[in-house]
Amino acid sequence: MNMDRYQRQMLLGGIGKEGQQKLGQARVLVAGCGALGGMIANMLCRAGVGELVVVDRDYVEETNLQRQVLFDEADARDSLPKAVAAKRKLEVINSTVLVQAVVADINHENVEDIMSGDWPDCEGREIDLIVDGLDNFETRYLLNDVAVMMGKPYVYAGAVATSGTGYVVLPRTESGKSAWEEVREEGPCVRCIQSDMPAPGSMPTCDTAGVLGPMVGLMANWQCAEVIKILTGNWFAVNRKMLHVDVWSNRIGQIDVSALAGEDDCVCCGEREFEFLDGKFGSRTTSLCGRDAVQVYPGGKRGAIKIDFEQISKRLSDVSDVSSNGFMLRTKLQEQGKGYELIVFADGRALVKGTTDAAEAKGIYAKYLGA
Repeated sequence: MNMDRYQRQMLLGGIGKEGQQKLGQARVLVAGCGALGGMIANMLCRAGVGELVVVDRDYVEETNLQRQVLFDEADARDSLPKAVAAKRKLEVINSTVLVQAVVADINHENVEDIMSGDWPDCEGREIDLIVDGLDNFETRYLLNDVAVMMGKPYVYAGAVATSGTGYVVLPRTESGKSAWEEVREEGPCVRCIQSDMPAPGSMPTCDTAGVLGPMVGLMANWQCAEVIKILTGNWFAVNRKMLHVDVWSNRIGQIDVSALAGEDDCVCCGEREFEFLDGKFGSRTTSLCGRDAVQVYPGGKRGAIKIDFEQISKRLSDVSDVSSNGFMLRTKLQEQGKGYELIVFADGRALVKGTTDAAEAKGIYAKYLGA
């Protein structure tokens, strides 16, 4: 590590040379690399976090560029997977940081392997910390499960329209003892605060409310500050309240959620039942934020499926024009007077654009991919 590069950061009393070395030894999972995740990966890379495992299921589109700072028009024109495009940018920003790009959906079948460093494109030692750049509640509850189970810090945030919320989960270990060398306040997990996911349609989304780019940047940078505090061992400085910000109404507030710590009565951190991690509540489809699309993924162990783009191209070329860049295949389809776009990834996942109906999306998937 070129320590001179981080001189301004090391001048901070809570970091110094020792803190910078701790950052350089850390391995962080950046879950999602869109608006939040792209800014998070950017800032942590610049801060000198030694290894970033960037996981994202999606590809770059022109509409992303309003708020997703790691990408440019060339990435959108080439429809690059976000994780791949991010890796290329980050390696130019800081060549001393190891960036591993994983083009995959984070789900109950692969998250433990990703966390343990036993997954293609992210081999290595165990993840030290999870930082959340996702856009859906299901995966957030899944990450909360794995963070509590493994005793790993989990920093999450969300931003919709002009407001955002963030919180730091510091879970106990199974024995109830601190997982860290220094004493710090642990507090509630996500399920202590809200035991069940919000009902579909009950919360605003990018589709219904839009999103302001600077709002996303504000929350992502707040997350990065908390990550740096944790990785450098500055537990006294970690925010133990839930942050809420609205940049349009100029409101900033914090909620004390310590009284919600479930301990024995929380199904996750108390009873240690990991229902999302066990697949009890996992779905086979996911509606995507900010677009008229559904993700469909096939059964079977993730990572075992490898798509033959050449074979599919030959089969689909009879009904539609097909393009492939080695990472994904895309084609436009017409069904009963309605237009769809089918985007297929190497692990068998597909995005079906032109619908928000899960059954309809599964039907398109089955008809053209035979599963």
